[in-house]
Amino acid sequence: MHSPGAMTRLCPAAPALLLCSLAVLLQMSLSLDHVPMLLWSTQRSQWNPGTAVHEGQVVSAQELMVLLQPLFTQNSRNLILFLQDRLSVDDFTYFSESYGNKNPFQNVQEILQSSPSSLVLPAVDCKATRDLLSVLQESGDWKLTNLTNLNISHLEVKASNPNLLVVQLQPLSSDLEEISTLEAIAENDKIIGRVTMELQERGIHFSVIYTALRPSRISRRTDVVASVRRQLMAAEEDSLSYPPLNVTTGNDTCILFYATNFSFKANRSVLIDLTNATFLTRNVDTSASECSDSNTTLSLKYTNPVNGISSLEIRFLMTNKFYAVSARKWSTLDSVEIVQDGEKFAKFNVPGISAPAEYSFHCQLVGTSNLYPARLVPSDNEAKNWNVFISELQIQGFNIINNQFSYASDCTGFFTPGIWMGLVTSIILLWILTYGIHMIMQLTTNSRFDDPKGPALSVPQTE
Repeated sequence: MHSPGAMTRLCPAAPALLLCSLAVLLQMSLSLDHVPMLLWSTQRSQWNPGTAVHEGQVVSAQELMVLLQPLFTQNSRNLILFLQDRLSVDDFTYFSESYGNKNPFQNVQEILQSSPSSLVLPAVDCKATRDLLSVLQESGDWKLTNLTNLNISHLEVKASNPNLLVVQLQPLSSDLEEISTLEAIAENDKIIGRVTMELQERGIHFSVIYTALRPSRISRRTDVVASVRRQLMAAEEDSLSYPPLNVTTGNDTCILFYATNFSFKANRSVLIDLTNATFLTRNVDTSASECSDSNTTLSLKYTNPVNGISSLEIRFLMTNKFYAVSARKWSTLDSVEIVQDGEKFAKFNVPGISAPAEYSFHCQLVGTSNLYPARLVPSDNEAKNWNVFISELQIQGFNIINNQFSYASDCTGFFTPGIWMGLVTSIILLWILTYGIHMIMQLTTNSRFDDPKGPALSVPQTE
């Protein structure tokens, strides 16, 4: 990265300086579209030293498949995919330098140094990582296993069959404070260390991929709430990392639901990540969902999502009403309910989540945090024991056409804090300018002047 002095030497002229500035801005915008990927294996010579990519290269989907080819041709085809929601290459230095001796990536760094073969890709196209799981499944006859409870002591790994183990790590979007992000990364590091250690103790050879769906440095460079921009989007299936969950009545789709992170925390300690079970493996029962022209209920039932919980049901209750003020129908998400083990019932009120009846609803962050644009408010004591984290929520329960989301009404308003600051500053400056012009217009000139050759000018006090 060039220093300011180097940039000045490279761009001495004004036009050249402008071009250089545009180039830097373009590079910054492109840097937001890639994530790091760490690969290591218990087998030697998986990647030779010439495999490393040059500095600044963003690995595309096609280039990534070439780099992953040794994983598909090795003798023991056991692959572990650690998938995180957000990660950037700057995280490895940022958190280590900011918090002294507290290194949240200690296990990952030690494993990379001790592994017989490893490869670090600082920048991989986000689209390639979002499609990675589906690409891996299509690349061979893998036996897919989702390690939701992270208890692999009873896991059967047959050497004759290729095994793909998917571990959805704890999301980093649960809080906007850096100390909480540090703790989440440290917890994920412990999970990676524990899983790999148990497999090594059992004498199983394996390879590991550790990556994320999107970069994380955006939220630390600018305020997350301020960066939530107006995204009136018509979400098409090819633009999603995986297809949305759909509920049908007969041949018609009556509910569409999508999220990049669908997680809950019970008793503020037990993390339940339902993203993979809901959208990838589809280990969810939606038979209790109900659809009508005025009321819709999306029911998501899970069996043994984590240790200690035998059943879990998540309900989204939506209504479609006519409002005389706007002279049109609006669909609203009235409440979210959580039923644990058929006994414990928690209910959340959902103020502010609404859209025209013909639209879908989209919001970047939805949950129980006060800092989220769309907040779930606990309405009973049981709900206070739950934390909800939903990223990139999009839901539609009425007027679905061609099994696709309609045009999306976003939860973010048109006037962001930055726009309000600009308007207030402009009003203040305009008031100062108006006052100054008014004062200048009040100035008057003398009607009589003193003649040095004549008598002194006398001005009566009454004038």
